Amino acid sequence: MDSSTLRKRVPASTLLDWKTVAPAIGASVRKLDPRALITNPVMFVVWIVAVLASLLLVRDLVAGAAGIGFTLQIVLWLWFTVLFANFAEAIAERRGKAQADSLRETRTRTKAKRLLVPGNTELFEMVWAEELSPGDLVVVEAGDLIPGDGEVVEGMASVNEAAITGESAPVIRESGGDRSAVTGGTTVISDRIVVKITAAKGSSFLDRMIALIEGAARQKTPNEIALNILLAGLSLIFVFAVATIPSFVAYAGGTVPFVVLAALFVTLIPTTIGALLSAIGIAGMDRLVRFNVLAMSGHAVEAAGDVDTLLLDKTGTITLGNRQATAFRPLRGVSEQELADAAQLASLADETPEGRSIVVLAKEKYGIRGRDLAELRGRSIPFSANTRMSGMEVGASWVRKGAVDSVIAFLDSPPVDTGGNVAQALRPRLGADAVREINAIAEEIAKAGGTPLAVAKDGRLLGVIQLKDIVKGGIRERFAELRRMGIRTVMITGDNPMTAAAIAAEAGVDDFLAQATPEDKLRLIREEQAKGKLVAMCGDGTNDAPALAQADVGVAMNTGTQAAREAGNMVDLDSNPTKLIEVVEIGKQLLMTRGALTTFSIANDVAKYFAILPAIFVAVYPQLGVLNIMGLASPQSAILSAIVFNALIIVALIPLALKGVRYRAIGAGPLLRRNLLVYGLGGVVTPFIGIKAIDMAIVALGLA
Repeated sequence: MDSSTLRKRVPASTLLDWKTVAPAIGASVRKLDPRALITNPVMFVVWIVAVLASLLLVRDLVAGAAGIGFTLQIVLWLWFTVLFANFAEAIAERRGKAQADSLRETRTRTKAKRLLVPGNTELFEMVWAEELSPGDLVVVEAGDLIPGDGEVVEGMASVNEAAITGESAPVIRESGGDRSAVTGGTTVISDRIVVKITAAKGSSFLDRMIALIEGAARQKTPNEIALNILLAGLSLIFVFAVATIPSFVAYAGGTVPFVVLAALFVTLIPTTIGALLSAIGIAGMDRLVRFNVLAMSGHAVEAAGDVDTLLLDKTGTITLGNRQATAFRPLRGVSEQELADAAQLASLADETPEGRSIVVLAKEKYGIRGRDLAELRGRSIPFSANTRMSGMEVGASWVRKGAVDSVIAFLDSPPVDTGGNVAQALRPRLGADAVREINAIAEEIAKAGGTPLAVAKDGRLLGVIQLKDIVKGGIRERFAELRRMGIRTVMITGDNPMTAAAIAAEAGVDDFLAQATPEDKLRLIREEQAKGKLVAMCGDGTNDAPALAQADVGVAMNTGTQAAREAGNMVDLDSNPTKLIEVVEIGKQLLMTRGALTTFSIANDVAKYFAILPAIFVAVYPQLGVLNIMGLASPQSAILSAIVFNALIIVALIPLALKGVRYRAIGAGPLLRRNLLVYGLGGVVTPFIGIKAIDMAIVALGLA
C-alpha cells in the first residue's frame, strides 16, 4: 500500500453523506450544552458571547430599540458559528459511530456451530456467538460469519475481512503458521475451517474497536491540549484588546454597540481551528481504523507522526513466521528430481508449514504430484524431538528427512533388529566422502541464513532440502521508503549473528540486533529514547511484550500472541510490519492538518481587520475609510459579511479536516514553505474574496 492508496482510501465524496449528516445536525444542537463545550475553550468563549448578545437582543426588543434587524442577524450568525463547530465534531464522531453500530450488529446476530466432540465436524450444536468461551471449537463453512476471535486449528479457507479491515480482497487463513489468526465478524467465503476461540466475552477485537470508536470524542492528546491552551491564550489577549475599544472610542466622542464588539471579537479569535480541532483528532483515529490498524489511544497516532526509529521483530514480522523450502541440493551422482521425489514422499504426512512447503516445491519445480497415502499403503514416521527426523516406509523402501547430524547418525549406526522396521534392516554404513559433502552443503546453507534438512533413502544419502525464513514480499522497497522518510529500521531477532545478517541484508533494514533477549530489546529502546528519539516497535511474540509496552508506538501483529496485542498501543490487523508507513503518514497527516488549519485560521484574520476595523471607527475617524480596500457597501454590511464568512468557512473546511492534508515525503523546510504558501497565503486571500462576495449578496438582498 503506497502513499497514493493513503489518499484514496477515504474519497472526498463519501465524507459528507446524508446518513452521516442528518444525525450530526441533531448532535450539533445537543452539544450546545456548556458542559460539553467547555472542553473547547475557543468555542466556549464564542458561546458565552452569543449568550450575552442574545440577552441584550431580548432587552432591546422589550425596549423597542432601533436597529433590531442588524443585531438579530449578528446574534443568529454567532449561534451558527457555535453550531457549525459542533457540527464538525459531531460529523467526525458520527462516521465512527456508524461503523461501531455495524460492528455491534455483526456481533449480536452471529450464531456458531460449536463442536460437541473434538475432531468430529459433523456433530455440533448451534449457539449464539456471545455464549462461546475460550477453548471452544467451532466449525465455520463458506458463507458463515466467524463468531469470535480465534485461531484456525484445522483446514484452510478464504476469508473476507472487509467488515473489520475495510479491504475487499479476501485473505487465506489456515492452520499453523502466521496465517492462523481470525477475527470475529469476518466471513468465510470458501472451504471449511475449525476455529478455536481464544477471546473471552467482552475482550474481542470487535468489542475493543467498538469501545475505541465510541470513545473517540473523549480522547485528547498532549499536542492537542497544548494547542487548546495556545488558542485560549490568544482568545484572552483579544478579550483585553476588544475590551479597551469602547473607552478609546468614547474618548474620541463616539460609541460602539456591544453586538459590534462581539462580532469583532469572534471574527478575530482563531475560531476556525478552534471549531475544527476536535474533528481533526477524531478523523485521524478513524483513518487509522480504516487502514486496518486498531489504535488504543490518540497519543499513539500523534507520536507515530514523529517516529525516528523503528524496531522490528524478525519472525512473523519481517519474515512469514515459518521456514519454507526453497531449493533441493543433491549430492554428486544424485539428480535433483530424485532428491525432490524422496523429499516429497517423506513430507506427505508432515502437516507442518515446512512439510507442506516441501510438497509444494517438488510439485511446482519438478512437476511431482502429491501421492495419496492410502493408495501407497505406507507407514508414516512422525517427527519427534528425540530423533529430530520424520519419514515414510512403503513396502521394502523407506525415506527419512531431518537434521543433518541426526540423519547421518541414523545411517551410520549399526543395523538393529527391531522386529520389522524396514529402515533398520536396510542400512549400510556411510562413506566419509558423502558425509563431508553433505556437511559442506549444510554449512553453506547455514551461512546464508537458511536451515538444512538431510534426506536419505534406502540407506543412501541423497542431499539436502534448503529451508529459509521467507522475507515478506515487497518489504525491502517499503523499508527504503521508511528510510526516505527519515526513519531508521532495526531488526531484532534471537537468531545467531550469521543468520540475522543474511535476513537483514535481504530485507534491507538499516541495522540488526542478534541473539536478543527481552532485556536487550528494552535496553535498546531506552537508549534510543534517552537520545530524544521517538521509537516504534513492531512485534508479535510474548517475548516482544515488554518492548511493545516501552515503545512510544507499539504495533502488535494481529497474528501474534495475546500478550503482545495487549502490550502494544496499536494492533495491525494485516500483520504487515511495513504498515508503519501508513501509520506514520496518518500521524503526520494529523499534525500537518492541524498546523495547516491553524495557519489558515490566523492568516484569515488579516482580511477581517480590513473589513471590521474601518467599519467600527469610520464614524469617529473618516480617514480610516481608505482601509476599506474591498469596497464594502456600508459599516453594517462589512461587519455582517465578516461574521457570516467566519461561520461559513468552518463548514467549508470540514471535508479537509476529515480527509486530512495530503502527505508528501519531503523535508521539513520545503513542507513549511509549501504550507505557508498554500494555507498562509490562502488564508489571507480567501477571506478577501469571500467577504466581498457575501457583502454583495447582503446588499442585493437588502439585509444591511
